[in-house]
Amino acid sequence: MADLSEPAEDTMTNKTHEADVAFIKALAELLRDNDLTELEVKRDYSEDDSLNVRVSRQAIAAPAAPVQVAAPVAAAPVAAAAAPAATAPAAEDPASHPGAVTSPMVGTVYLQAEPGAPAFIAVGKQVNEGDTLLIVEAMKTMNHIPAPKSGTVKRILVEDGAAVEFGSPLAIIE
Repeated sequence: MADLSEPAEDTMTNKTHEADVAFIKALAELLRDNDLTELEVKRDYSEDDSLNVRVSRQAIAAPAAPVQVAAPVAAAPVAAAAAPAATAPAAEDPASHPGAVTSPMVGTVYLQAEPGAPAFIAVGKQVNEGDTLLIVEAMKTMNHIPAPKSGTVKRILVEDGAAVEFGSPLAIIE
């Protein structure tokens, strides 16, 4: 007599597998449609069964300026011209600023509690540790982002309704 439990298990595994593949494809679409570079999700099916998915893509940087090819020049002047460019200071990255507040998740930023309400923060405004700076909506959940320390808001680095990624700088507090 044949064991009927085995084909049923394979069918269940196949259905779960197909659902997981569809879920991953939907995440890839979400990544592309929202111009994100990375998305990570953990899906718990049961205590002993879960799916961890991390979908990412490499951002393609557009050239900053058109490249022009000049006529060949003697090697010494070219080397001398290249040396000062290498020692020029790089533009300040807001995420590396000691007072930077970064996004703890991928989502959409809102600067006020609801449309028409006053903004949580403004440049020059004093905030206390724990005050809500803004909201990041992720998966239809509104996540209040608290001030990590007391200080003055020096810069707001995002626009209301903008998409942010994990680690994106949101504001600078000094």
